[in-house]
Amino acid sequence: MNVLIIDPDDARAASVAEGIRADHAGQDPSITIQPRLELRMLRDIDPDMVIIACESPDRDMLEALQVANDSVPRPVVMFVDRSDANSTAKAVEAGVAAYIVDGFNPKRMSSVLTVAAQRFAMMQSLRNDLNKARADLAARKTIDRAKGILMKSRNLSEDDAYKLLRKHAMDTGRPIHAVAADILAVSDLLSPGGE
Repeated sequence: MNVLIIDPDDARAASVAEGIRADHAGQDPSITIQPRLELRMLRDIDPDMVIIACESPDRDMLEALQVANDSVPRPVVMFVDRSDANSTAKAVEAGVAAYIVDGFNPKRMSSVLTVAAQRFAMMQSLRNDLNKARADLAARKTIDRAKGILMKSRNLSEDDAYKLLRKHAMDTGRPIHAVAADILAVSDLLSPGGE
């Protein structure tokens, strides 16, 4: 297990590291401690888990976490000494999988990390499904617009326009949405005012 601990307080970071080592005895986890989160660091270290310990997450920490979650998503556990509803909401929005307020306990480390890893995997799966659904919807809209252009320019039925798109896609070995996008691009060029 490769763990990155982010904590500006050396003593608290050492305590968190000791809790991980005690809870994962015999597994010899690789632990790196840094005072702040940086995207380059995440890429270089490539941790399995990020643990952030702090008094309370500040705006810079949450922004860095959001950028990291968008670019190099990792399960994140945050231990904070104090919090409020706004900080909690912003931490969860930034991708924190487990947010523990005033509750660092080395004996519970394993269960906290397990829950965070499972929640992260679930959220990544949902994010992937959402991205696929968005891409499918965008492709469907492109295909529908291209069908409309074919229907108008060739006086075809919707079914015949789709068949023509599908045939061209199969003949050229390209996805149907790519063929549809080409039709839209050419149509834009040929339309009045197109460049």
